[in-house]
Amino acid sequence: MKWIGLMGLLCLTSASWAQAAPPVQGALQQTAHDRQFWRVIAKNHYAVPEGQPIFPLLRELSGYLGSPDPELRDDLAYSITAVWVKRQKQLSTDDLNSLLDEWQANLRVGIGESGRDSVLKRSFSALCLAALAERELKAPFLTEDRYRALLDNALAYLKDERDLRGFDPTLGWIHATAHTADLLAALASHSLFHSDDQGRVLDAVSARLSSAHEIFMYGEQDRLALVAATIAQRKNVVSKRFHDWLIALDENDQRVWKDSPPKIELLQTFENDSYMLRGLAVYLGGNAAHSGASNIQNDVLQLLQKR
Repeated sequence: MKWIGLMGLLCLTSASWAQAAPPVQGALQQTAHDRQFWRVIAKNHYAVPEGQPIFPLLRELSGYLGSPDPELRDDLAYSITAVWVKRQKQLSTDDLNSLLDEWQANLRVGIGESGRDSVLKRSFSALCLAALAERELKAPFLTEDRYRALLDNALAYLKDERDLRGFDPTLGWIHATAHTADLLAALASHSLFHSDDQGRVLDAVSARLSSAHEIFMYGEQDRLALVAATIAQRKNVVSKRFHDWLIALDENDQRVWKDSPPKIELLQTFENDSYMLRGLAVYLGGNAAHSGASNIQNDVLQLLQKR
């Protein structure tokens, strides 16, 4: 009887504890939405569900940016996030800055790794930051300090990312270089983008193309060309600095022909730069906003004729 009484007491104690303890796992299950919930949002032209506050939904979506599931990560989490960040007016400055801080921190998670799924969170955080930067161009919310920190972090990520896969048959799009280029193109359109920043970003573009040690296969050169074109189109473009960047890039590339057969690393850089320059010529040819941009386009065309 005493043994039975003790067991009963233990059961009562356990039941009381379970009732009083916070239902951590249950709470997570209750707040998480299933895939169909997000599919309905996408199908409904990304309308925010009635009665649902948008910021908690965005925080939940942010947790899927590192998912190896391409539908969940790209088609749903990123796509919904990008539309809401760019269009939804109910997001406060605090909300936007909270997302900004989270996604910038994600750029450093697992940095230096290659061939692992950790790149997904970094890459798609960069793409979400690009959406924030595009919103900033239409409805400014960043202080100058926050803008400059974002520019610095974008440049550091472009330089430090080692996983340069563009597309994987299982994971889908990875595309870290292209996503970071989208972010830099938006930042280069901003009024806070200083003259001194132009050279920093141009040098970062050429450094990424030369440090890749592979020929990009999924349009990364075109996305980086758009960054350079954005700078060339600025009214305050420092034409001499841009010209000097082009000359230095070409002189470095011409080293490839000093050896026969050519060194593979130099040949890879030559091809990457050639593709980037062709994209730059096209972007400027379709929209040379001023004489400085036209002069830069002529410089690019002359370089291409010699390559």
